Amino acid sequence: MPFSEYLLDINMLTVFVAIIDILLVWYVIYKLIMLIRGTKAVQLLKGIFVILIVQGVSSLLGFHTLYWMMQETLRWGFLGVFIIFQPELRRALEQLGRGKLFSRTGGQEEEEQLQMVENLTKAVSYLAKRRIGALISIERETGMSDYIETGIPMDSTISSELLINIFIPNTPLHDGAVILQKDRIAAAACYLPLSESPFISKELGTRHRAAIGISEVTDSVTIVVSEETGAISVTRNGDLFRDLSIDDFDELLKKELLVNRQKITSSANWKWGGKKSNG
Repeated sequence: MPFSEYLLDINMLTVFVAIIDILLVWYVIYKLIMLIRGTKAVQLLKGIFVILIVQGVSSLLGFHTLYWMMQETLRWGFLGVFIIFQPELRRALEQLGRGKLFSRTGGQEEEEQLQMVENLTKAVSYLAKRRIGALISIERETGMSDYIETGIPMDSTISSELLINIFIPNTPLHDGAVILQKDRIAAAACYLPLSESPFISKELGTRHRAAIGISEVTDSVTIVVSEETGAISVTRNGDLFRDLSIDDFDELLKKELLVNRQKITSSANWKWGGKKSNG
């Protein structure tokens, strides 16, 4: 083999290894971002990025004192990161020990979501028939940790029986919202922000205002069962879908929550548009 071809092979191998290296680094970064998403660590990361930007700008403009301050902040702040991110680091190590940090969960996730929809449909049907008020918010891409912290931590498996028990009147947890995170009941008796929209109907109460409010600031899907009428409503992206039948409710949840769902009938889409309301 000529020496030039040998060098070309080495260069190609070096480029290939470099590409694999970059892809692996980006995948690790992506997993770390997914790990801390929805936690207060996100705000801390934003602060670190601001410091890095200020440091870079001060270096370009020759602001030596400011550059030195940012450099010292990063140097001594490195130790503080381990203290500040202690819960996230512990969770990452636990997931790594269980082999879950880099696992593929697509099929398992859809199975869990199907089970969640089944439990929600059963619970909502029971609550609606007996006119028991309920407010259930399902976290999606936007983290809801700040709202979870306002309630009573549960970290429980989702079951229709537990959801029904939570909302039975005069029990300690019935007042407030239940927040579902992945396949768990994260917390109960949570406070959600009330919508300030002037277009909400006067006949709707606090639960509906809270459901619309949380849908305006997150991409969550929120379920409301009216205490007065037993009517079932769902909010998402600032929209309110009122007076759903239990079948429509079940289909809407499947449409919104199932990650690999590919086939939604045109009649179902028409129903959601037909029942949409501003309040």
